[in-house]
Amino acid sequence: AAIGNFDGVHLGHLALVKRCRALAGPDDSVAVVTFEPLPLAHFRPDDPPARLTTVYQKLGLLASQGVDLAWQMRFGRRFAALSARDFVVMVLVEKLRAGCVVIGEDFRFGRAKEGDATLMRKLGAEFGFDVEIVPAVMVDGERVSSSRIRDLLAGGDFAGAERRLGRPFRMEGHVVRGAALGRKLGYPTANLRVRAEPCPLGGVLAVYSRINGGPWLPAVTNLGRRPAVGGKEPLLEVHFFDFDEDIYGQRLDVQFVAKLRDEANFSSMDDLIAQMKRDERNARECLAKATPPA
Repeated sequence: AAIGNFDGVHLGHLALVKRCRALAGPDDSVAVVTFEPLPLAHFRPDDPPARLTTVYQKLGLLASQGVDLAWQMRFGRRFAALSARDFVVMVLVEKLRAGCVVIGEDFRFGRAKEGDATLMRKLGAEFGFDVEIVPAVMVDGERVSSSRIRDLLAGGDFAGAERRLGRPFRMEGHVVRGAALGRKLGYPTANLRVRAEPCPLGGVLAVYSRINGGPWLPAVTNLGRRPAVGGKEPLLEVHFFDFDEDIYGQRLDVQFVAKLRDEANFSSMDDLIAQMKRDERNARECLAKATPPA
């Protein structure tokens, strides 16, 4: 069993899963113990960390790596109050009957983060399970972490985020009906609800997007609450170039290429339309130099 938050399922998380699979015998199962919501969201409800993956993305990524069981433990007040010893007894010994526990070198567990790798080894010796400590994965001279990936995405460094994730950062969802304001302004959009909140990035971005797993098409998006039109709910609005089809209800995948600007307010609709034209032109120029996803 590997234990951690696994938000993003980045290269550091994949190293834990890979070590689990290497240690597992032919009759063993590989399990991941993770937490929802993220512990920091529980302790900082007014300033929760941005989410790199939805729950469904996380589970899909873990399954693709050969994980047999993903146990998403509800992280709340009662769980946060468990001692390190109680966590090990209840979760690893009594429920999972773990033969080997794999954790990162900086993993902390139990009430007030009282447990660390040293204590896990001690408890493993007491209760009869092995403990494997996986060193940090380094990229560009720094430890791979979800917090670092969030910072890179917020700054529009999608290549840096990809090097740490081991894959491009993408968002996905099904097209929902909106107010059709974009069509009235000459820029019809396919709207996706933002399901992982808070989102690690926002603004106007050049992207590639595909419909129901089809070919990747160039597009420009607005990701956020749309202050220029009084928006409230965060949306990912995708405007495909030279495209006019009804795709309501269909699934979109969106891969980000470059951030063009932050969201902004405008004094008039004419000013907004003029900026949208500049955004389209800038996105087309950017994507003309980019390579579409494989």
